[in-house]
Amino acid sequence: MKPLMSTLPLELFNQMSKQIRIGTRESELAVWQAQSVKELLGRNGFDATLVYIKSEGDIDLQTPLYEMGVQGIFTRSLDIALLNGSIDIAVHSMKDVPTQPAKGIVQSAILKRASYKDILVHKSDISFLDNLQSTAVIATSSIRRKAQWLNRYPLHQVENLRGNINTRLRKVAEHNWQGAIFAAAGLDRINLRPEQSIELDWMLPAPAQGAIMVVCREGDEYCLQACDALNDPDTALCTKIERDFLRTLLGGCSTPISALAEIKDGTIHFRGNILSPDGKQKADVELSWPMTNTPMSELWESGIRAAGELLQHGGKAIAKQIQMMSNSN
Repeated sequence: MKPLMSTLPLELFNQMSKQIRIGTRESELAVWQAQSVKELLGRNGFDATLVYIKSEGDIDLQTPLYEMGVQGIFTRSLDIALLNGSIDIAVHSMKDVPTQPAKGIVQSAILKRASYKDILVHKSDISFLDNLQSTAVIATSSIRRKAQWLNRYPLHQVENLRGNINTRLRKVAEHNWQGAIFAAAGLDRINLRPEQSIELDWMLPAPAQGAIMVVCREGDEYCLQACDALNDPDTALCTKIERDFLRTLLGGCSTPISALAEIKDGTIHFRGNILSPDGKQKADVELSWPMTNTPMSELWESGIRAAGELLQHGGKAIAKQIQMMSNSN
């Protein structure tokens, strides 16, 4: 494999001294993600520096995300900085990125996915999890997690939980809750996963959960080329399928829609669902596509087909209900 610099066009090679400004939110997890991108770029000979940007989602820590029109709330400030030239690339938790990017901004890389799972950080006794008719108080700001939890545990109460990871972990310790739901990848990346935690294998993740996305300005060939070596094709394909599923169902970050695509033994396995916000209604879909016998063009469209399948088998009524609720707010 040739060194990256030798494969660059001459005009880009001559710009190798250019420092790439990486925009990031200020939370510990966001900085970890941006620092990881900086290190990866550095290994390929690209100099980079971090630029800290405060997002709306980091300022208002009280309002539940699903009441804030959450789609894009963690990316909007970085989008503005990118478009006005204050930064050259931005790094995001991919599940926070709207399925329709801001005009003038393009995806430049999807890093290899970490764990996609949700976990429950709990107090000492978790015997209540074995009784689906138990009563308990669980915390999360995610309407997706809330809907799936209430679907499984209809008698539980779900409290709002906002803030960065450190803040949320502190609130769990301070409140009289039985536990709170977190993304495993976030806790693992900054070594904050408590011993008292369990993976929720039954809970489907948010589309693209566990993946990191890098974006840049459209037409910025230097940054596109620099980030290309960071892209993981399998993660890029699976997360595209999941996000197409979400977008086709008219969903955003504030809708109870879950999706997971995995590649195992040359086959893409997909699971997805949509629930009513109260968890009482649920529609599922499960499909698979062999990668060797399916044209790549069809694989890239499989998320749309999966959404169509779900809509035909119970999902349409739930999606319509969610849309009506959204329009009335």
